[in-house]
Amino acid sequence: MLPDNFFEETPFFSDEHHRLAAGVRKFVEQEIEPRAGAPDGDADAGFHEMLGLLAQAGLLRHAVRRTPSSFEWRSLCLIREALAYSSPLADLAFVTQGVGTYAIALAAPEHVRDFWLQRAVEGKAVAAFALTEPEAGSDAGALQTTARREADAYIIDGRKRFVTNAGVADFYTVFARTGTRSDGRALVSAFIVGAKMAGFRLLERTQLMGSHPLGEIEFAQVRVPAENLIGGEGEGFNLAMKTLDAYRASVGAAACGMAKRALDEALDYARRRQQFGVAISQFQLMQAKLADMSTELDAARLLVYQAAYQRDVHGDARDARSARRSCSPRKRRAASLTAPCRSTALTA
Repeated sequence: MLPDNFFEETPFFSDEHHRLAAGVRKFVEQEIEPRAGAPDGDADAGFHEMLGLLAQAGLLRHAVRRTPSSFEWRSLCLIREALAYSSPLADLAFVTQGVGTYAIALAAPEHVRDFWLQRAVEGKAVAAFALTEPEAGSDAGALQTTARREADAYIIDGRKRFVTNAGVADFYTVFARTGTRSDGRALVSAFIVGAKMAGFRLLERTQLMGSHPLGEIEFAQVRVPAENLIGGEGEGFNLAMKTLDAYRASVGAAACGMAKRALDEALDYARRRQQFGVAISQFQLMQAKLADMSTELDAARLLVYQAAYQRDVHGDARDARSARRSCSPRKRRAASLTAPCRSTALTA
């Protein structure tokens, strides 16, 4: 891993962030990098190994929201970037614990919430987020999976597709139709479904080029206790959108980690590869290409961490947009490349 002073040289971070970045970098170099280069084996075993390492290092607490004050977007992003630099599988194990539990943290009954969040933070239970269906992808309001109330339980029937951690997860946050709105759209509710519940079935695992557990699951008369309803009936769509919104900037951070690894590998190769008696890194056209790559990566990282900073300081996206509009156009242009404008000055 090449030297990187990004966190010290940009204005979005406090001393605490600097210490966290240094600690995560050391953890990745010592624990993740040696395992990331190992030959492909059992992907599920590799996933559990990565999850165990993250739990031992105490990093999962940064992915799982237990209280509003315990969740911080800049920390989430810098950890994802560092993990993705070495191992997309480690990054996946980290972030899916958060994505699969975010709705639970927001709205599940207290005793149910505390049970699952504690197990997720300790790496004792793998979480998953089940929203997409064969006929409902981007149009999440068109869900066909149903949940009907029966005494003290809900009976869930349906299928979910492209579920990350399908087959390795111990519990799933599942979104199902509990009624129909006046406009014909689904009234969506959210539930916690255990992988060992009767009627739950893994239909298939989707084969990918990388080590990424993904698959399709089915619910056939799965009886879920009523206390496993997250929030109230009809609140599921809002909880799903809040979950996706919460982790959106961190997707960019993970992409930046992978891009930085690609750039570092390109730089290393350019310094080693000889042509006409000199390293190709000495050729002006090659230098220009590498400079363009570096510039675009810096711009992407600045945008990602500005978004995370705005979320930390202002809360939801609407508040962040309002704060940005309070700046002058000239200041907004400068802020997009360097630092937050005066109305969003760093307070950390």
